[in-house]
Amino acid sequence: QVQLVESGGGSVQPGGSLLLSCKVPGNMYMFSTYGMAWYRQSPGKTRELVACSTGNALTNYADSVKGRFRIYRDNAKNILYLQMDNLKPEDTAVYYCNRKSDSTCLGGGSWGKGTTVTVSS
Repeated sequence: QVQLVESGGGSVQPGGSLLLSCKVPGNMYMFSTYGMAWYRQSPGKTRELVACSTGNALTNYADSVKGRFRIYRDNAKNILYLQMDNLKPEDTAVYYCNRKSDSTCLGGGSWGKGTTVTVSS
């Protein structure tokens, strides 16, 4: 298991923005080749995929966040980001960083402990 560390969560009003970060240990080459994803879990709900970036630089997003969120990575720093704009109350959740076991967006892999995002007026 790889210890991932998320940061950047907080409280924001609807329409606001947050930038989540996930620091991944290991070497730069390994980071760039793995699939990396952000998931979220709201109280009483199952964990859901928010966005994923493959080792081939392909991305996919949950329909609910398309056009508002952007996943990207800094391979030189081994950091995965999630830029979240136009936040809505339904985006309130604990957000988890996930490193896949290969270059795809499939399967499990390693997880961080999560960072909390609260969207409320």
